[in-house]
Amino acid sequence: MKKGVDFTGVTTVFCCHDGKGNILMHVRSKNCRDEQGNWDWGSGSLDYGLSPEENLRKEVMEEYGVDVKELKLLGNRNVKRSLADGTPTHWISFDYLCLVDRDKVKNGEPESIDELGWFTLDSLPEPLHSQIPSFLELYKDKLDEHLKF
Repeated sequence: MKKGVDFTGVTTVFCCHDGKGNILMHVRSKNCRDEQGNWDWGSGSLDYGLSPEENLRKEVMEEYGVDVKELKLLGNRNVKRSLADGTPTHWISFDYLCLVDRDKVKNGEPESIDELGWFTLDSLPEPLHSQIPSFLELYKDKLDEHLKF
């Protein structure tokens, strides 16, 4: 049985920033389940027994090799979409904004992350993961409030 396909999956999504208005993003590799070559911020399905916050801290360490200094829950989303082959997926997403130490960030998952980069909200790279535009629209005011410097 596959999370998000055979039953509703739960995920933690994290938009990491450096406290100076810059957002950490990565390019999804060819080994990713979908949206290969697209710029994304991090995420990970919720592991059994972990709270969303514990899961988020674990995932940030795995993907970016850095501890979360501060986190803010932005909200949650009901995400229904389809994979490239048309398979429908359904996820409940807990969405966070996370402060990290930019100097300590590294690629912790080179098999699924091709490149890391820092961007501002007004200079995001292309192509973006399909869920980023709705994330930005939903949380625009909160992001503007916390990322303006």
